[in-house]
Parts: sequence; C-alpha cells; structure tokens
Amino acid sequence: MENQELDKIEKIRQQFDTVCYPRTPLEESPKDSHVLLYIHNLVTPYYLRNQKVIETEGKVILDAGCGSGYKALILAEANPGAKIVGVDISEESVKLARQRLEHHGFRNVEFHAISIEDLSSLGLEFDFINNDEVLYLLPDPVLGLQAMKSVLKPDGIIRTNLHSYFQRSGFFRAQEFCKSMGLMDENPQDLEIEIVRETMNALKNEVLLKSRNWTSNPTDKDEWIFMNYLLQGDKGFTIPEVFAALRNADLEFISMVGWRHWDVTDLFQDSENLPPFLAMSLPEISVEYRLHLFELLHPVHRLIDFWCGHPNGEQSFVSVAEWTEYDWETAQVYLHPQLKTLQVREDLLNCIAKQRPFIISSYIPLPTQVPIAVESMLAACLLPLWEGAQPMMSLVELWLKLRPLHPATLEPMSHETAFEEVKELLSMLEAFLYVLLERSV
Repeated sequence: MENQELDKIEKIRQQFDTVCYPRTPLEESPKDSHVLLYIHNLVTPYYLRNQKVIETEGKVILDAGCGSGYKALILAEANPGAKIVGVDISEESVKLARQRLEHHGFRNVEFHAISIEDLSSLGLEFDFINNDEVLYLLPDPVLGLQAMKSVLKPDGIIRTNLHSYFQRSGFFRAQEFCKSMGLMDENPQDLEIEIVRETMNALKNEVLLKSRNWTSNPTDKDEWIFMNYLLQGDKGFTIPEVFAALRNADLEFISMVGWRHWDVTDLFQDSENLPPFLAMSLPEISVEYRLHLFELLHPVHRLIDFWCGHPNGEQSFVSVAEWTEYDWETAQVYLHPQLKTLQVREDLLNCIAKQRPFIISSYIPLPTQVPIAVESMLAACLLPLWEGAQPMMSLVELWLKLRPLHPATLEPMSHETAFEEVKELLSMLEAFLYVLLERSV
C-alpha cells in the first residue's frame, strides 16, 4: 500500500513537472484582480475570526503547493511587507515561481521543492498558509492538514480547499473513462489530451458525459482538459468528510471563503418565509449541517473552499449586531485594503460628481448575492477612509456637513438622524467586509 501511495505521488510530481500549473503568463499581474487579492489578504479571514484589523508588514506567509507561483504573486501583492515562502513537489514549477516573483520585483521571497509533509524542515512558523487546489491530490488530506498545522502560529490561519464530490461527480466519471482507455497509465501529455478531445467531440451531443461536462466548457484549452479529464490523484469530498478531516487534524473551521454564497436560506423563493419545519430547525443546527444541506440541495461550488485555524485561536469579541450606542460612538472604521486604491477612489469621486450610485460590489463581488449600491452623497462619507482609519463620529460630522438639511422636510438634519444613517451604511458594508469596524477596548 505504501509503495502504491508513493507511486501516486510520483505521478503527480511528474504531471506538474510536465504541465506547470497554472499556465499564467510570467508578465501577467494580479494588481487589478480585486477578488483574488481580497481572498488572499490575511486581513479578510483575520477580521472574520477576530473582528480586528491586522497589519501584514512583517508577517510570514506560506503558499503550500505554489505551482508556477501565480498565487504566491497574489499573496505578495495582497499582503504588503510580508515574507512569502512557496513550496511545491515539482522542481520545474518552483523554478517558474522564482522567476515570476523576481520578474515582478519581489525580493522578500523564497521557494523550496519539498512536499507539504516536509514543511517542518523549513524551521519557520507562519501567520497565514494558502493551500489552494492541492489538498484533494494528497493520498491523505488529514496528513496534509496536520503538517500545515504543525508550522502554523497560534493565531495563524490556513486557507485550503477540497473538490466537491457532488458538484464534480461527472468529471470523476470522465477520469475513470480515461483510465479505462489507458490514458492515465503514464503521465498524460499532448497526445492523451488530443485523444480526449477527439473522443468527446465524436460522441453524440445527448450522451450525458458530453452534454453535462463538455459542451458548455472551454474545451479548446489543453489546460482545462488536463485539469479535469486527466488529473492524477483527483478526489472529491462532502461537507461531513471535510469537517471530519478537520477534527482528525485538530483544526477549527472558521468560515467558507465565499461565505455568503453558502447560505441555505437563499435557496428558497422567500428566505423570510421558510417551510415551518425548516424555519424552526435551521437556527438550532450546526454550521456543518447547514453547509451540508446546501451541498445536497444545490451543489454548484466546485471547491469546498474554507479558512481554518488552531482550536480556540480566535479572540473574543462582541458582534457588530450587538454593539451598544457607546460602542458605535467610539468605533474605528477601516476601508478594506483591496478597495483602498486610487482607481476606486477616482470612481467614487466620479459618481459623486455625476450624482450616480456608487456600486461598491463591482470591485469585490465575491461576498454578495446582488449588487451593493450606495447613494452618491452618502458614499462621500467614505472618502476619508482612503487616507486611513477614521473614528465613526468623524464620519457622522462629515455627513452633517454634506447634508445639513433633511431632503424631505428641509429641516436641519439632527445629529441623531445623521448618526443612524451612517451607522446603517457602515453596518451594511461591514456585512460584506467592504469596511471593517473595530470596537474600542
């Protein structure tokens, strides 16, 4: 059995030596990829877990399974001042990763051709570990989780993911078909990719394997065929299996990366009027079970993509929904770093000048189900956040200056009304982590 597992690992290593993944051009920059930067910024999961804003300067971040280094580049862009370490079992991929980060001018980086199980040999501890599109390839994901946990700082966070068994079942069937044809006996290359393409195109369109997994996908791309039909070691998991792996690795679930896209109540026509049984039971059930219900009803997510950390590693805090008026009056307000760009600020100024709503979700649509728009004049209250964190009350005072009269009555705007309107705006934006709110200690 041990020899079989070693053979599988060797096949995977050879696979990524041959086809270094992802095949993103060396010169391509993620600077305008707001969603990717948002996901890979330590600020995002740290705030979700602790409701605190963390500085990335001096942090040590690991890209475990860095491949050709594009995600390591994203981590470097998203976390200014952090040291980036990348590891991968493919020496060829590591070479490309080094070239990529050097090309983009990042120097506080290092890369190693080692397995995840050998992370302790680096002699480092990490504030954040990114393990993207890797864990499902390991013979035992629990061992991978344990290896990452062993080098994670006490308050550190891991982002990792596994393929969804339910969403990806058609591709697992396709891989079995390719295995039966002998296309995966050795390391698949251009010939095997072309055989897959010819075979699938020759099938009738109504054949299920073709109609569900071929005709609606970018089948002209070799990389897509390789990563879906010929991927060595690919496996799928369910939510209960993911949570079981976390328990076995002694890790604690923090949140789904796309947490607002996993809300089971959103699957119903009227989320405020659920069937009585569900309306009574949902508030009482665990996060794990709610997520499991979602995947059984609507398995649309290819990845079960989540953040986790050491048990009891979170800091205690009072949720924003439970803040007192004093908490609000003394709060500090931050703009999420991935919105704090000159382009976003210019777009906001343009909306203000033309009196158009500011569609803040157009930059980071990930956490939202519908576009999030802010009335242009009210959005002007956010402008000071591009200069740095602001006291809540300074934003209220700005709002009083911007709109001294109530638009309906033309009476002077009261301090209480201004306070409530700014509070409502910030509460709405904080739910999507567009702004971050810190309660005074």
